[in-house]
Amino acid sequence: MSLSRSNQKDAYHLILEAIDTGIYKPGDRLVESDLAERFGVSRTPIREALQRLETQSLLERDGRSLIVASLDHNQMAELYVVRSELEGLAARLAARHATEEEITVLQEMVAADDALVDQPSELARANRRFHEQIHLASHNRYLVQQLDLVHRTMALMATTSLAAEGRGEIAQNEHRSIVDAIARRDEAAAGKALKDHISVAFKTRLKQDASGRETR
Repeated sequence: MSLSRSNQKDAYHLILEAIDTGIYKPGDRLVESDLAERFGVSRTPIREALQRLETQSLLERDGRSLIVASLDHNQMAELYVVRSELEGLAARLAARHATEEEITVLQEMVAADDALVDQPSELARANRRFHEQIHLASHNRYLVQQLDLVHRTMALMATTSLAAEGRGEIAQNEHRSIVDAIARRDEAAAGKALKDHISVAFKTRLKQDASGRETR
């Protein structure tokens, strides 16, 4: 890999991580020179990374500026429909293909994440790792690629549904049910448990959005 290509990859992931962790929120303007200074990368790979993020609809144009994209109600609903189907498929395939070692890792992740139920930001990061582990356990590279795009787009939501009161503990119980079904090699139960998990998360987010509108 050339140095230019390596820098482009680094710049892309640095910006993506900054969006994912909320350093840059929907509507924030991204300026090449500011990003280059923040990340210690030259402006050329920053420019290439911004173009890539725009192509993926994670950034959008506001006049001549690029800003972090935001999702309206319909886009969010569409995203959750796709996420539910793809995640459900991943769980079904994981129940079929996951190795015993992968199942053990999933069980250990759920147990460790119980300590984070009152820390929404930390639990959100752990939640992404948990879902990514299920994606990998599906042993389907094309599904993993599509879910990676879905989860990148999820970063455009300003808050996490795990911040809702009591949601952390409930989500952990849902994760435990998903892993139990995968461990039993029950494909139907694993798919249903994960789709139900996504449905509850979506309803929680809808309530959060409704509450936010009331306070404005």
